[in-house]
Amino acid sequence: MKKLVPALAIGGFVLAVANAAVIVFAVVRGPSMAKNYISNFKLELTKTILDAVPVPEIPKMPELPKATGPAIPFK
Repeated sequence: MKKLVPALAIGGFVLAVANAAVIVFAVVRGPSMAKNYISNFKLELTKTILDAVPVPEIPKMPELPKATGPAIPFK
């Protein structure tokens, strides 16, 4: 029993240190990892949507007139 109590204490200390390390890692690296994942998700989503939706052809611009008349015709 005397050997079990120190082993449990050491195990608890190791778990506490590991928990603190995970929290520090999540606080330091978490936001940049989330931004990276969101950026990649947006790129994939945009690519998937553009592949699924057909792109209409752009109509040709009509020629500009050579001459113009009055804005309001006189009677």
